Amino acid sequence: MRIAGLIAVTALVAACSQSVGGEAETSGSSPATPPGSTSTTNEASPGTGTTGQPPGESASIEDVIAWIEAGTPADAGAYHEAYLDGVTTRLGDDIAFTAPSGPPNETTQCLTDTMFNDGTLSCLLELTSPAPRPAGAEGVWKPGWVDFFGTTVQVGSLHGDPGPFVKGVGPQLAEGQSLAFGDNRCRSDATGLFCVNYAHRSAVWISAGGVVPFGCLQSVSPPPQTGAMFSC
Repeated sequence: MRIAGLIAVTALVAACSQSVGGEAETSGSSPATPPGSTSTTNEASPGTGTTGQPPGESASIEDVIAWIEAGTPADAGAYHEAYLDGVTTRLGDDIAFTAPSGPPNETTQCLTDTMFNDGTLSCLLELTSPAPRPAGAEGVWKPGWVDFFGTTVQVGSLHGDPGPFVKGVGPQLAEGQSLAFGDNRCRSDATGLFCVNYAHRSAVWISAGGVVPFGCLQSVSPPPQTGAMFSC
């Protein structure tokens, strides 16, 4: 399922572009939108350390933080709006951005929602090996929906609507750039998106190959009505 398809299918797109904490305005042209597992490991095999290759799956939280911070800082002010069908939605203090997810021309879409979701970073992407729908679960299963709370990471969830993604997509966070917001900082890379939560010294690597946790995050088994879950 393509990410663009998820947003386009909802009839709420035009009406819900009036985001909470922001105003929607018609824009003659919006920035180009990049084309749109629960596997717990990534297919790519980067090395460790802060130079050259991004951190690998066994990297320490110190190495992950150092590598993320070594990215070129992006202007956070450029990421407080989302775009959909010619409509620009102002996000207030929230942020929205897109980043590579690994495969060519595939992206991860991320945003925060401080009004309804305590500022949790939610990301949506297409996973190469998505987890099956949990047994007995009700609702629409979104295997590539990732919520990073700082103390927990949830991969895959059930939704009856597009949630915050109805606002559209944010500007591109180019490879090598880092974006700071709230307690978090994310760095974009060709192999995926790396994000750290400073308050809890936890971090994640999000890519089409799966989600890799760092720091205090440990796998929860069995995951409750999700594809995978990690918790401090």
